[in-house]
Amino acid sequence: MNIPTIDLAQTGANIVTLRKAAGLSVHDLQMVFGFNSPQAIYKWQNGTALPTVDNLIVLAALLHVRIDDILVTTVA
Repeated sequence: MNIPTIDLAQTGANIVTLRKAAGLSVHDLQMVFGFNSPQAIYKWQNGTALPTVDNLIVLAALLHVRIDDILVTTVA
């Protein structure tokens, strides 16, 4: 059975690309999500963490894409 897994590094790079294409800064995202620091967003972009499901929904809306367009998967 082919089971997809999320490629954290590629997903992070994709978040950077989509964020820039949407004309948003890390600070813009920090304000929308109400984070005290941008550390979580940098973790997403560096591929060391993924947004939670509820944050993915908001992120997709902000970037004008579907969640599937944010996540990069590979099949093992």
